Formats: sequence, structure tokens, C-alpha cells
Amino acid sequence: MPSSPPPDPLAPAALGPVTLPNRIVKAATFEGLPLVTDDPGPLVDFHRAMAAGGVGLSTVAFCSVSRDGRGAPRELIVDAAAVPGLARVTAAIHDEGGKASIQLGHAGPVGAAVGGGGLAPSKVFAPQAVRFTRPATDADLERIIADFAAAGRLAVEAGFDVVELHFGHGYIVSSFLSPKLNRRTDKWGGSVEGRALLARRVAEAVREAVDPSVAVIAKLNMADGVARGLWLDQSVTVGRLLEADGHLDALELTGGSSFEAPMYLFRGEAPVAEMAAMFPPPLRLGLKLTARKFMPSYPFEEAFFLPYARQFRAALSMPLILLGGITRYETVEAAMAEGFDFVAMGRALLREPDLIGRWAAGARGESLCVHCNKCMPSIYRGTHCVLVDRPDRPGVRAVTRRS
Repeated sequence: MPSSPPPDPLAPAALGPVTLPNRIVKAATFEGLPLVTDDPGPLVDFHRAMAAGGVGLSTVAFCSVSRDGRGAPRELIVDAAAVPGLARVTAAIHDEGGKASIQLGHAGPVGAAVGGGGLAPSKVFAPQAVRFTRPATDADLERIIADFAAAGRLAVEAGFDVVELHFGHGYIVSSFLSPKLNRRTDKWGGSVEGRALLARRVAEAVREAVDPSVAVIAKLNMADGVARGLWLDQSVTVGRLLEADGHLDALELTGGSSFEAPMYLFRGEAPVAEMAAMFPPPLRLGLKLTARKFMPSYPFEEAFFLPYARQFRAALSMPLILLGGITRYETVEAAMAEGFDFVAMGRALLREPDLIGRWAAGARGESLCVHCNKCMPSIYRGTHCVLVDRPDRPGVRAVTRRS
């Protein structure tokens, strides 16, 4: 527990070299909108609404560092063609007084059903694609590290203040951290230090590539949510290694795996019927038949990652970002009192993009989010809360004000 008074969550705060207007981060939630290379407008509107609503940092997600790093067919690839559209997004966020973050990642095994083939540390079966993943070679990994660095440079060119590296959710770096998925015996596997090498190399490469005025953070799994996967005893060690390297300005603490345990990172009821409706009939039936194993429901409680995150707070001195079902201002204050530097919110802000602004104005009511998770299937047609849809402009939320 910190000895000094906890910081005001709504006051300006330093994230590395960047000063945010407050300590609230709009967590990366894949927007499912038209690519900025086709039509930047919907993504601009989405993040403008978040910044206008009061969040200190709005995160654009999921942005692949290479074509073979996509987890879905229409995910954004960060290349030169994407820079003009992304620059419009960052300009809109800045116009509203917020700061802009971009989540950079490589889907690895999560992308097994997409053209890249699903690179992974080892050969494992990917049920989503009904195929095996391809073990990454040294050349693959060195190229991916270089792709992260190149994407970081382009992100700075597009005006982003913060670069978030995706080290969680079963994507390529997360899969290398997993003792279940990483069965290698070379320098990229074996011990925790070997399995953490890819994460450390990516963080180093991006830090060296981007301007010193830009913050670099990482979203790190604390636990994979599956048997024999990464858990606290080893993830805390990974955190210590990343802290000692000194390339990151903060860690955002998460868990679960889009490859093996997607509901572990959401909690609450699994929207199986809604997800199945998004797929063609053969895949729809397959999802329903496998949903009990692939998408089990976990009980929801606010700040559900807090018990695990406390282990990181006790072990590390670097700034930490708490996420996991945060919906009340009192929970944000409690997180600050426990020594967390920022909180990240996702579903609550999809429901009410102006929630933070209302908190700042003195209305400290709980979010209207009911944790139904029906926003999850909406990623295929513009991520949104199904209770507050704007059918004329998918992906843009109507603001619901309360006293």
C-alpha cells in the first residue's frame, strides 16, 4: 500500500513522457469498422466520441504489424497506406483534448483461419481453423520483431502518443510465454526466460524505433485461463524481466486467450447464440457444438483481475494499468489507493462514451453496462453496445445522459 495519499483519478497524470488528462484509459476493443484505408470516418467518429466523453487515452485496436499477423480478414495492417487515415483518428482525439494510443500485435495462432496460416511457437491444433499451426522459425521471429518496430515508427508518424504492444490473449508473444503452447527447446523456449525472449526483444525494438516523446506500454497476460497455461508464478517473473529491461513505461494487466479461453478475459454470460448467428450455417453449428468447452461462462464481478494484479503490484515498481470489468468510480478510487496508476475500461464505455465526463462533472453513478457481453458479436458489424445502437451510423454510439 502506498504511504502517500492516492492520486486523483481525474487529474492529469504522466504515462512515461506523455501527460494524460486523467488516469482513465479506453481499453483496446477491436472496433470492427471499415478500414481507415477505405473509409476513416467511422473510426474517427468512434474515438472522437471516447475522447469527447472524457477518457484520458483512447486506444485503437487491433492493429496488425504484418499481413500474416491478422486475427480476422479485415483487421487493419499498419503500413504506409494506413497512416493518413490513422492521422485523422489521432487528430480527432487530440481535438477533443485526449491522447491517442494504438495497439500493435501479431495474432500468431489466433490467426490460423486467416491467410497467414497461424504462426505459433510449436505445432498445435487450432480448432477454429481445423488445422495445425506452423512453428515459427528464427527468420520468422526476427522478421516479426522488425515488423513491430516498423509499425511503431508509422504509428508515431500518424500522431499516436502511446504505442501499446499486445503481449496477451494467445497472440504470438503470449503464445511464446505459454508453457502449454511453447514446447520449444531452443533459445525461444524452455525456461521462463527463454519463453520471455520474444516479448523482451519486441519491447526493445519498438522502444528504439519510436520517438522518445512517445510512451511504450504492453498488455501482458497474468494468466491464460487454461490448464498448463501461463499463470502468476511465471507471469510475475516475466513482468520483472520487462521492468528490469527498462523499455516499457507501463504494463496493462490482462488474462485469457482468444485462442483457447476467450470468455476468461470478459467474464459473464457467453453470447453463444449471437456469436453463432454471425457465421455461415456449417460454422454456426460447429460453434454451438463446441461452445461449452471453448466459451464457458465465468461469473462476473467488478475488477475481476484485481486479485491477480495485486501480485504484480507487490512485485514491481513500474506503473501498472488495472482492467477487468470496472464500472464504478469508487472502484477506480480504490485501485488508485492500492497503488495502481491507471485503469482501463472497455464495455462500460461502449455503453456510455460520456461516462468519464459525467464523473468529472460530479455525477458519480455506476455505468449502465449490464455485462451481457452481446457487444462481442458486434465486432463483425461495428463494435457497439446493443442497447444503444445508432443504426444510421454503425459503430457510433448515441450518448445517454443521466443526472
